[in-house]
Amino acid sequence: MTTVTDRRILDLFGIDLPVIQAPMAGSTTPAMVVAVSEAGGLGSLPSGQYTAPQLREALEVVRRGTDRPINVNFFCHTPPADDPARQAGWLERLAPYYREAGLEGVSPPAAAARSPFDAAFAAVVEEFRPPVVSFHFGLPAPDLLDRVRRTGTKVIASATTVREAVWLAGRGVDAVIAMGAEAGGHRGNFLTHDMSTQVGTIALVPQVVDAVDVPVIAAGGIADARGVAAAMALGASAVQVGTAYLFTEEANVAPLYRAALEQAAGDDTALTNLFTGRPARGILNRVMREVGPLSELPPEFPTAGAALAPLRQRAEARGSADFTNLWAGQAVAMSRVTSAAELTRRLAGATTA
Repeated sequence: MTTVTDRRILDLFGIDLPVIQAPMAGSTTPAMVVAVSEAGGLGSLPSGQYTAPQLREALEVVRRGTDRPINVNFFCHTPPADDPARQAGWLERLAPYYREAGLEGVSPPAAAARSPFDAAFAAVVEEFRPPVVSFHFGLPAPDLLDRVRRTGTKVIASATTVREAVWLAGRGVDAVIAMGAEAGGHRGNFLTHDMSTQVGTIALVPQVVDAVDVPVIAAGGIADARGVAAAMALGASAVQVGTAYLFTEEANVAPLYRAALEQAAGDDTALTNLFTGRPARGILNRVMREVGPLSELPPEFPTAGAALAPLRQRAEARGSADFTNLWAGQAVAMSRVTSAAELTRRLAGATTA
């Protein structure tokens, strides 16, 4: 057992344990958020799976379950302009799979909604005043960010490079999430889209710690108390953990996804942009191996997934995850089935205040 000597995150957020559950759109449930916060960590609710009214309803559920601090996460991407030519090119690349699946003539549905932080979401923040708000893909427009700050909430955001961390700190965030290349799900990159420059957690964290004056939260490849202790030794004030929480009883994980998680080895993941148009780390499957995993063909985030939707639906009906996004980090093989509260306590086992 080691002692937390840097209490900045604990004191900043009003939490007992330096463990933040990563916001994972589609897999995080209000029950998970409540369990993590009640255990002394910081539960995170992702807005990416909700409209503003749905987020309000989910926050009501969380509010009834806990009065402990929580984090609400938002995307900050710029919605893409219509690009029929690129959409057509993407469909053309997928056409052989459509024929194989007997889907000739089937039109993809409308692109999945992934709304960036806007006035409607700002109004939800003003109503509920969550203690922490986090942003992915940079920060929102200054007027929207000012609305968040006026509520008194703490603002944090993800950085995948030192330059991004300095950019965030220069714009007044209260803490920086140093997101190593090992992390599952969407990369938080916003100043570069060159995935060859992405840095691993063990190299990124100390460089960010040295470059900014605000507390640093380590993310990527952390799945047990050893990873937490290592991150703290590198200068992090807390950790953010995602993939391990996918194994918890509170996670919303479909059977095919859960089976892939439980069978995955540490070298079974890769960065891919096929499913949404932005790089994200997930478990390798057929479409990633044959089309990517990274390709110049998919249209911009979040529209790429529309063309894959019919293929995914047909494959899943046949018990296959060949066209399903299976987000997971490189420490996936270290994770075990448990409850969100127990995982939070186990992660903090090497760090007692």
